[in-house]
Amino acid sequence: MTLRVDMHSHFFPAVSRTEAERLDDRHGPWLSIDADGETGFIMTGDRTFRPVTRALWDPQRRLEDMDGQGIDIQLMCATPVMFGYGREGRVALDWARRMNDKALELCAAAPRRLFALAQVPLQDVDLACAEASRAFAAGHRGVQIGNHVGPRDLDDEAFITFLTHCAGEGIPVLVHPWDMMSDGRMKKWMLPWLVAMPAETQLGILSLILSGAFERIPASLKICFAHGGGSFPYLLGRVDNAWRHRDIVREDCPRLPSSYVNRFSVDSAVFDPAALRLLIDVMGEDRVMLGSDYPFPLGEQRIGRLIGEHAGLSLGEKRKLLGENARRFFGLPTAVGLEQSSRAPAGRMSA
Repeated sequence: MTLRVDMHSHFFPAVSRTEAERLDDRHGPWLSIDADGETGFIMTGDRTFRPVTRALWDPQRRLEDMDGQGIDIQLMCATPVMFGYGREGRVALDWARRMNDKALELCAAAPRRLFALAQVPLQDVDLACAEASRAFAAGHRGVQIGNHVGPRDLDDEAFITFLTHCAGEGIPVLVHPWDMMSDGRMKKWMLPWLVAMPAETQLGILSLILSGAFERIPASLKICFAHGGGSFPYLLGRVDNAWRHRDIVREDCPRLPSSYVNRFSVDSAVFDPAALRLLIDVMGEDRVMLGSDYPFPLGEQRIGRLIGEHAGLSLGEKRKLLGENARRFFGLPTAVGLEQSSRAPAGRMSA
């Protein structure tokens, strides 16, 4: 049976407004659960941020969905509104520790099927490194970070220090776009999520490549970018062309940008068979992992279907994308059957 690992899903614990005020007394994120217990809202202070469903905070509902969709293992990470990057470092550290401990409490419902990625106070590199190490030792399988903190992108010296620390400690990193660029023009139809979010991810990748950061960060770093790398795979040819013909693009980047695709991985959340084929052609079959963005509406609603039913992928490619790549990347167990009582059929696996 093919192992199925969803390495990109989100959680938001049942945080009260009082607890959220310890992070930010005006805009702290908290969870308002409706009377039926099935739905609710993520709130930021008095403002409604996003409607959500029970799977976001209830591990039993999550496990039911995993069984119904044939998912063996799921990695959970914070909903990015939880990052707390705008607060003072020590305040954000206390918040991150509490959220990370809550994540492990959720995983305790099925400790061989549910795993977590920690959040860190990325605005303070020393505190971020310390919390990444503490959380990893406590049972987290890696860390999730945003692609920037204010105007500082991933080529910032402090973030290079953090990524170097993670490389040295063997801590996998998932980079998730957040706080998307906008000058007010993308004001409707979820355009920040549809336009700016893929651009943010491409910006993060190119910040590491064109700045020369990948030349300084150990090659042992395990780093993955969400949402199929955003705009990066489709526009890589444009970047290579610019590198060949403009010296300002080559200034800090000694090698062709496309030669750095072996330094990072991406998830499979691209929602289209042709896009997935392109992604594999660009990244290679060992650097794409099943990621759903569960349980949000912009995620893959039938987790793994894009890969499992793709007519253009071999059985070997499907096995790697569905689970083997993530198992190696995050050091996950090879057998989960003792805790899985009602796994649904894996679905069609045609080559």
